[in-house]
Amino acid sequence: MFKTSLTATFLFLSIFSFAQKKNDKVEYHIHRATSPIKIDGVVNEKGWADAQLATDFYQVLPMDTSYAKVRTDVKMTYDDKNLYVVFTNYDKLPGPYMVESLKRDFNFGKNDNDLLFLDTFNDQTNGFSFGSNAMGAQWDGLMFNGSNISLTWENKWVSEVKYDDEKWVWECAIPFKTLRYKKGITRWGVNFSRLDLKTTEKSSWAPVPRQFPTASLAYAASLIWDEAPPTATSNISVIPYILGGISRNQDKKLPTNYRGDIGFDAKVGLTSSLNLDLTVNPDFSQVEVDQQQTNLDRFELFFPERRQFFLENGDLFSNFGYQNLRPFFSRRIGLNTPIKFGARVSGKLNKDWRIGIMDMQTGKSDAVSNAQNFGVIALQRQVFARSNIAVMLINKQTIDYQSVADKKTVNEYNRNLAIEYNLLSQNNAWTGKLMYFKAFSPNAKKDDGVFAGNILYTNKRLTTGFEFENVGNNYTAEVGYVPRINYGKINPQVGYLFFPKSKNILSHGPTAMLTHYFTKDFSQETENEKFISYRINFRKTNTLMAWVAHNYVYLLRPFDPTNFAGVFLPRNSEHKWNSFGLDYTSKPQSLLTYLVSSRYGGYYANGTRLRLNGEVGYRFQPYVAITMNANYNHLDFKSDPILPKELVNKQYNFWLVGPRIDVTFTNKLFFTNFIQFNNQNKNVNLNTRLQWRYSPASDLFLVYTDNYYSDTFQVRNRALVLKFTYWWNI
Repeated sequence: MFKTSLTATFLFLSIFSFAQKKNDKVEYHIHRATSPIKIDGVVNEKGWADAQLATDFYQVLPMDTSYAKVRTDVKMTYDDKNLYVVFTNYDKLPGPYMVESLKRDFNFGKNDNDLLFLDTFNDQTNGFSFGSNAMGAQWDGLMFNGSNISLTWENKWVSEVKYDDEKWVWECAIPFKTLRYKKGITRWGVNFSRLDLKTTEKSSWAPVPRQFPTASLAYAASLIWDEAPPTATSNISVIPYILGGISRNQDKKLPTNYRGDIGFDAKVGLTSSLNLDLTVNPDFSQVEVDQQQTNLDRFELFFPERRQFFLENGDLFSNFGYQNLRPFFSRRIGLNTPIKFGARVSGKLNKDWRIGIMDMQTGKSDAVSNAQNFGVIALQRQVFARSNIAVMLINKQTIDYQSVADKKTVNEYNRNLAIEYNLLSQNNAWTGKLMYFKAFSPNAKKDDGVFAGNILYTNKRLTTGFEFENVGNNYTAEVGYVPRINYGKINPQVGYLFFPKSKNILSHGPTAMLTHYFTKDFSQETENEKFISYRINFRKTNTLMAWVAHNYVYLLRPFDPTNFAGVFLPRNSEHKWNSFGLDYTSKPQSLLTYLVSSRYGGYYANGTRLRLNGEVGYRFQPYVAITMNANYNHLDFKSDPILPKELVNKQYNFWLVGPRIDVTFTNKLFFTNFIQFNNQNKNVNLNTRLQWRYSPASDLFLVYTDNYYSDTFQVRNRALVLKFTYWWNI
């Protein structure tokens, strides 16, 4: 019933989503520079004097009903090679600027910053973002889904920041080679955003409703070129690396291993809007380690992809489905085995069509007996005003399958077909998805598909939505992330905000959410959660939330509620409990920041669980940021008929503690030291990284990693790697 209703809602909203872009008549006319531009943060060239001035920004937060209180001026110009942008940010209040550090891709909400949003195809869906904080730390990312930004994208561009007692100035040059756009198009989308933490004001040049981020391309203004933007000439870059390293595994009593390696990535601009990426013998030793999690869940935990090759333009592949229902999850590629080489073609065919093709080849290892090939093809077609239909094909193939010794544990292939409709209404108020996935594998069985969807409505006060999932018992996505199968799910939610006339409180309001899991035919409920919260948003951007919840779980398979003791609760047992909690996040303007999160209540088998989370940070801005994360879980089991005797009157204390120090000597030299103590998996991890960006997009890394047993502090393994990369434009 709800499947049919949701499908009809999608069709209705899509048909009525045709309309002119909200700020289409807000125009910035960009002209060729009348003089050379030097990127030094000093706006004294004739080219800047002759450029159009964009000023009179609109306030987005705390309220969106007036012009901004702090003045911001922006100008743009260009020449044959670069697009130039300059922000002049005037002060309203005295005092130092607020920045977290000089680290690249900073936290938006914790820094005074400027951001530029470019919609080069004027499709209100995809684009580029560039920015800086008040001390010159750069920000760059790829935009997708109308307002999302992937900060893992990196490319060549330069910027400079200068400041005095009354203002700070950010000036940048973005090479046309860095952007992707269609030849001959003279109308782009653009918006400028500023966050000023001293006044807690977020503003934008083209007005954006407060419930949406300033990155919302649906509300971008129009960038009108006086002539077609210059077509980039030869656009080929090669990024070779060379590394040396030493490692030793004391756990397995292996001898010291000395390592030397070379490889390269290459980027080829096939057209001004389509890119080819190549990688040969890639190395990811400089990638930051995962932030560990205490695991008290019945299903596999999710750890995000961090390898840059898979993240650039990755939304074409990784955005299918939901976080816990992904037909493709690139982290499965190269799992416990080396990647030999790979290629990816991605970009725009025209305003309406996007394409992504990726092929990766892995080798053999001790854990994987045969080489494997991973192929993915994704095609996306924009429909109506901003929505799109996307199709993806995924293939995982075992090479030389006939030589596999144990064919019961290794499939010859696993394939998936994914079809998805993404709804984005013209004014961004309605968003949603409707999707169907189908698996193909040897000895395929019925009930191997997925049908799911969601719809969400948002305005200034009201947020309401509904989601459903139906996952077959035999659905397999070996290159995906699907932690549970054979279920049906419904998830309605509603939230409301009040805006009082208060000097301290900006808004407050309740949220209610119901999550119900059933067997796939919806004949039996297997799990539910009823969740109610109340949140207060203060004008200084600190927040307070209190919540209560009721949970019910019917175990379909045995489960160890500690994920540590190796003692399991029986299948078909029922569990109910109530819980409550309190969360608080401090204002980011202070040098000392903190957040606390708590949960107390019942647990499986009539046990109790106390969870305390906290983070304390202090910054010696802009050079040093020190944080301490702590997660404590206390489990207390008494006597219960279904409780195994090994758990009766037992208590467990799980600690996850992570001190971290980030030192940014300059905006090109960074040092990070991160320690994680986790007594649930009996491990202490030390990860130390030194990064020197000696040239744009070119780095020298020194990375040291150590693992110890948490109880004895005996060394398990350690490694030291020195890696050199260089971005070479051909």
